[in-house]
Amino acid sequence: MDARDDPGEKGRLAARGSRMNRLFTVLIVLAMVGGIGVGWWCNQHFQDPAQVKEIVGWFKVVTDVFLRLIKMIIAPLVFSTLVAGIAHMGDAGSVGRVGAKTMLWFISASIVSLMLGLGMVHLLQPGVGLTLPVPEAAATVDTAKFTLQEFITHVFPKSIFEAMANNEILQIVVFSIFIGVAVASLDDKAPQILTLVEQLAAIMLKVTGYVMRLAPLAIFAALAGTVTQYGVDILTIYAKFIGGFYLSLGVLWTVLALAGLVFVGPRIFALLASVWQPTLLAFGTASSEAAYPRTLEALQKFGVSRKVASFVLPLGYSFNLDGSMMYCTFATLFIAQIYGIEMTVSQQITMLLLLMVTSKGMAGVPRASLVVIAATLAYFKLPEAGLALILAVDQILDMGRSATNVVGNSVASAVVAKWEKQLGPPVPDAASAPA
Repeated sequence: MDARDDPGEKGRLAARGSRMNRLFTVLIVLAMVGGIGVGWWCNQHFQDPAQVKEIVGWFKVVTDVFLRLIKMIIAPLVFSTLVAGIAHMGDAGSVGRVGAKTMLWFISASIVSLMLGLGMVHLLQPGVGLTLPVPEAAATVDTAKFTLQEFITHVFPKSIFEAMANNEILQIVVFSIFIGVAVASLDDKAPQILTLVEQLAAIMLKVTGYVMRLAPLAIFAALAGTVTQYGVDILTIYAKFIGGFYLSLGVLWTVLALAGLVFVGPRIFALLASVWQPTLLAFGTASSEAAYPRTLEALQKFGVSRKVASFVLPLGYSFNLDGSMMYCTFATLFIAQIYGIEMTVSQQITMLLLLMVTSKGMAGVPRASLVVIAATLAYFKLPEAGLALILAVDQILDMGRSATNVVGNSVASAVVAKWEKQLGPPVPDAASAPA
């Protein structure tokens, strides 16, 4: 029997993955503490601007390499994951009614999450108070120059190679949609192409994993350089950013609970209680995938049928990452605020549409939010150095959004089960949940 089909082997692999996640979290925390400490020491002992610039420059080398690696993977990662996902949409469509209702809920939840992140960052203004100088590369860019006519024509690539070379994310998305739909419509006449795209996606996910292993070093350098240059006052901005985002997550949880109350009834509070342990696991490991087995078990104990839970929950990890989607708008606007850049209403609407599509191709990507935000910054010509700023505290925020993803997918599963009349009474054993 293949080891992948052995439940015991799956359990051992899951336990090993959980230990690795905890170790990585410890390394991130040590990197954050070390970066703040080294940055504070440099800030106190080097007062000459030339010396400070030299020291910050060496820290910047590390963060620049990391950011360049992220930019390196954007085009092939978005292309391969989107094409593979769209080509398999026929599988979701074959389930008919359940698939349609599930996607309706996911799209609605995504729109709410994105708009909530946009509204909260405008309300809280976490980036206001420390206006950093815009890097020269971005200083000459007028972010309000695009008209509606220019935007419409700019969306469609004249060369996919040019689009990939320049990381024109929306043009890559449009090309990927055409290719994915074409492959899906050929009725298995292009199995080699689909296999090739899936293999490319698997390779790019592995490459992304390699890049993200450098995150502790990059976080150390980002914090050390930032605190060296701006002093410990920057920590106040970080505190506002982290506090504002977790407050926004609290609002999102409330919205999810109210939506569940409308469609499921008072039992929604019992659901939130039943998924508390997997939610804590996702928070502690900063990985909603690590909590998948326990979430599936908790849903079936709650009364969601095995058929619905086994369909909605995996699909949710591709299309319903509520916490991650809210973070994308929150963080992007935070970066714009830090540099004192005003984005027009039309640009912000475009950003919502862009994130709505690009985030759907990032399922299973390590620290997918950073990749999506990097692509968004490039599209709107916002300073890519802003990614280094949020990278310094991304682990703390990833814990919250991972836990929120678990809650969002649990509520979605319960709502779809209710719609399908497959939400039964609680059962003591998940194995006995209705099929």
